[in-house]
Amino acid sequence: MKKGFLTLLILFGFWTTNGQEQKKDTVKTEVVNVVTKFNPEIADGKKINKNPKIKLLGKSKKKKLDYSIYSAPVASTFIPKTGAIKGISIGVKERIYNNYLAAGYGNYGSPYMEAFLYKNTRFSSEYGLSAKYAASQENVRNSKLNSNFSNFNGSVFYKQVDRYFDWKVSLNAELNEYNWYGLPDLVFDTPVLNTIEEEQKYNYFKVAGDFKFHDSYIDFGKVSFSYFTDSFESKEILANFDAKLNLPLRFISNNLNDISVETGVEYLSGSFERNYENTSNINYTTLTVKLFPEYKINYAGFAIKAGLKIYGSIDTENESNNVFLFPNVFAQRAILKEYVSMYGGISGNLHTNTYKQFTEENQYVSPTLFITQTAQTSNLFVGLQGKITNDISYNLKASSIKEEDKPLFLRNNTKSDGTNASVNGQTLDGYEYGNSFSIYYDDVETTSFFAEIEYNFSRKLTFSTQVQLDNYTMTNAIEKWNLPFLQASFLGKYKEEKWFATTNIFYVSERKDALYNAQFPSSLKGIETINSFIDVNLNGGYHFNDKFSAFIRANNILNTQYQRFANFDTQGFQILGGITYKFDF
Repeated sequence: MKKGFLTLLILFGFWTTNGQEQKKDTVKTEVVNVVTKFNPEIADGKKINKNPKIKLLGKSKKKKLDYSIYSAPVASTFIPKTGAIKGISIGVKERIYNNYLAAGYGNYGSPYMEAFLYKNTRFSSEYGLSAKYAASQENVRNSKLNSNFSNFNGSVFYKQVDRYFDWKVSLNAELNEYNWYGLPDLVFDTPVLNTIEEEQKYNYFKVAGDFKFHDSYIDFGKVSFSYFTDSFESKEILANFDAKLNLPLRFISNNLNDISVETGVEYLSGSFERNYENTSNINYTTLTVKLFPEYKINYAGFAIKAGLKIYGSIDTENESNNVFLFPNVFAQRAILKEYVSMYGGISGNLHTNTYKQFTEENQYVSPTLFITQTAQTSNLFVGLQGKITNDISYNLKASSIKEEDKPLFLRNNTKSDGTNASVNGQTLDGYEYGNSFSIYYDDVETTSFFAEIEYNFSRKLTFSTQVQLDNYTMTNAIEKWNLPFLQASFLGKYKEEKWFATTNIFYVSERKDALYNAQFPSSLKGIETINSFIDVNLNGGYHFNDKFSAFIRANNILNTQYQRFANFDTQGFQILGGITYKFDF
């Protein structure tokens, strides 16, 4: 828009020129100045007589060489030999398709289906649809209750490219089913087991709009609205509006960069039908306003990002209003070009916890949660990144984090001793048998070390590994509930023309959860240690051609019997196979 305005001014000045002076000779010796207006015609303009020709280079094709000798009166016995041009093998170019369908089936009664459909209309618009379904119909070993699950998520979008901005609208949906099958170590009578209704369903819908502006002081704008419910009439609404502005400072000095400002408004409202004591319902509503100015500069070899995070939070249910100011500073400098770069900074954040987020981290939480925000008051970090060789890269990071109201998962106490399915004449819900989790908030200081290494062994084979160590200091909690000290992962990828394979290995150290003296309400009896585990997974397949391929997925290859959360055993060795079909419309 700014460039177009400048071009219009130049054209306007050119076409409003009054005329030009010329000299004309006559028979007389006089010189007459003739002033006339110049009216250009199409014939007066210069024309390009030749059309440009584009020549394509066939670098990947072998050319036959024909040699000939120019006839000249020179004595020579040279006889040229024909040959072939030598080149670098670049392999077979893989064709990319916009659409695919995949279907498979595995043990534990596990159907799998996935689809992605996409279409564009010559740079002006595009639209697409994606869907994925995975389930397991058989129970986990040693499970006394149903432990099957199903997950479905789908989305559709439409994107339009306009002159001044691009816009995109999308609709997402998720339907998930789980069961609270992790009963505590008690002997439950058969009638009680038959009474437990352990199923939980989560429903999620979200509509979002994205705007990307061209040649404007507004970089982007985003707006979204989501709605989350479950089987127990819990409800949660989350609305967001975010935008980024680029404010120029060149009117002050040409050496100054633009200031970027991110701003947003977030509204969260939700409710639960009851708390775990069954005494009242739970409502929560927060309104958060965000403002993040940021300025980037290069100084003394450092790339510096200096900013500030400003939050205004209004909690209407608890009648609490707060303003938070957090620094947001990041600096980086190359010590040895490409091989060693040093970085560091300090920041903070105000995170809005949601019921939807907790169910993603732990599907077995009870619909009786207290929801509040978490303030990360300080996040101080330093690190090194770069390359050891051209094939080996690394990233090392140490950090110290302080958080207020950090959420921890803590197992709920059972309301049944194994012989009763009701309390005071009221039938217990499926999550009240010590088989669900609540949220415990505490102020926590975390000292963390993170290391990541990636090795490109060849064009076909790559490896990467990550290790994270976390040391927690609690303020009120007597233990670091469900927080591991060590987490590590290893990833290997292999790919050639026909075959492909990926391996994932995960390690999680032991965690702690609570034991209770008696039925709810009861004090803590002790602490249960949840054992560490290793999970080895292997995925691979074969391409029959550009369109058809077969895949196989093997999870928990070691058939390890471990628990991700207390009393929730996982499936043993799992294998799933299927086919994929790729195509274009």
